[in-house]
Amino acid sequence: MTEPPHDEAHGGALGSRLNWLRAAVLGANDGIVSTAGLVVGVAGATQDRAALLTAGLAGLLAGSMSMAAGEYVSVSTQRDSEMAALAMEKRELREQPEAELEELTELLRERGLSRDVAREAAAQLTARDALKAHARVELGIDPDELTNPWHAAWASFVAFTVGALLPLLAMVLPPAAWRLPVTVVSVLGALVLTGWSSARLGAADPKRAVLRNVVGGALAMGVTYAAGSLLGAAGV
Repeated sequence: MTEPPHDEAHGGALGSRLNWLRAAVLGANDGIVSTAGLVVGVAGATQDRAALLTAGLAGLLAGSMSMAAGEYVSVSTQRDSEMAALAMEKRELREQPEAELEELTELLRERGLSRDVAREAAAQLTARDALKAHARVELGIDPDELTNPWHAAWASFVAFTVGALLPLLAMVLPPAAWRLPVTVVSVLGALVLTGWSSARLGAADPKRAVLRNVVGGALAMGVTYAAGSLLGAAGV
């Protein structure tokens, strides 16, 4: 009788893992595009390796720290909301257990169980762990799987950094004549990979995701390179 919530919890855990993977892919994608735009823009103005390295490292550090801080704040807010909802549910279970049992019964019945089966399942789930049952079925929260904001922050930091390293190294390692083409080809190839990965994880059309990714990245590099070239020609 406890299978529906168990299946939901299992599906929720899988969904959570997929969300983490998508977030990692998107974080890496942000690192690729933003750092590529920066170093390509600087390359339009100068071929000095030290200037390119300085700009790339500054963009990498600023972007990764910004991503980590933003993710920490966002997940902390979400976790605070979840904890508040769990505290309220715990209080309601303590003060009005019969009403909460009836509520759980109705929620299970809405998911396709007959009234009698839903009542029996609700009673068994309540006897086992009332708070966890209500949290999963009513709130869509697994009390054992609350997101850690520090984990989210570090994951975002690492994902962005890994993505940003590609255009940075592609720009500063090759000889001057090869820097721009190597960077553009490397970045576009990486964007194909991240676009395809994010689409597959989200069960979307990979072709459209890849096209959006590549066009967006190419446009970002084109605009920043043109801006850098104009500034370099003007001697700014």
